[in-house]
Amino acid sequence: MGSERYAIGVDLGGTKIAAAAVDETGKIQNSILQPTDADGGPLVVIRQIVEMVRHLCQDQPAAPLGVGVGVAGQVAPQTGLVRFAPNLVWHEVPLQTNLDEALGIPVRVANDVRMAAWGEWLFGAGQGCEDLICIYVGTGVGGGIVSGGHMLTGHGNTAGEVGHITVDMNGPVCTCGNQGCLEAFSGGWAIARKAQDAALHHPLVGASILKLAGNRLADISAETVARAYNQKDPLSQRIMSGVVEALVAGTVTMINMVGPRRVIMGGGVIEGLPELVGRVENGVRRRALKAATESIQFMPAQLGTSAGMIGAAALVLRTLSTEALS
Repeated sequence: MGSERYAIGVDLGGTKIAAAAVDETGKIQNSILQPTDADGGPLVVIRQIVEMVRHLCQDQPAAPLGVGVGVAGQVAPQTGLVRFAPNLVWHEVPLQTNLDEALGIPVRVANDVRMAAWGEWLFGAGQGCEDLICIYVGTGVGGGIVSGGHMLTGHGNTAGEVGHITVDMNGPVCTCGNQGCLEAFSGGWAIARKAQDAALHHPLVGASILKLAGNRLADISAETVARAYNQKDPLSQRIMSGVVEALVAGTVTMINMVGPRRVIMGGGVIEGLPELVGRVENGVRRRALKAATESIQFMPAQLGTSAGMIGAAALVLRTLSTEALS
């Protein structure tokens, strides 16, 4: 390895588990991918993770500093208890404790998007920056906030839930139960829902999108809308203009409140339509406080689908090294 010190980063999703050995430079040394046996329940999934970690360690010259696990859901601070993970249908699962006991090495568990933000901050588009916001626009909208060189967690470990900033008090209902969240306008599920509704109630307007979905209404997705957008479809252009407007409103709020030096945007929707970064930047510069945007930078995320694994390892490398020195 290029560095003897390394950590294992695990990105635990509802359909797949990705894990990698990552060194101190953020380089992936080796990795493994498996389907998640979610139907088997938490103990089966935990056994999968244990086996994957042990497999990755076989080719390394020493034991890892620790294991980081990112999971899509609500995670308790310190204990790593997964309070709720909708994609896995988990409630109150002591993931960190169980992995600690099974592996015999330190384990840290956090929200998956927070882990991705760690990766971008330390090894991606955020390198060298002490104040930044990561915004990931995928199926949902999540992120992470770094202020003064510290990743904000908040008292209940919920800091960085950028998708649930209210951008319209009378807006559509979000999956969290609130009205008008940023995610309810710009998340992949919201984009798909808007396109499906348009195609159902206005067949002529939605004909192009429906055709790209194989004439199956339920198969219209955010990716379908992105493809239609790139083909200059008017409906898709209107939908994405609404997405940009919501992202601008939410980002302006974050910038005025936190004062970052850099805004990093990633996730499947951004990767499918990278021009959205520039459109959001233009809108933000028109609407945010001038003092907050004079030297701000907007950048696309750099780590792609590896961000979760790299970030989970990065959190371990940063926090356990700091703890060892204290």
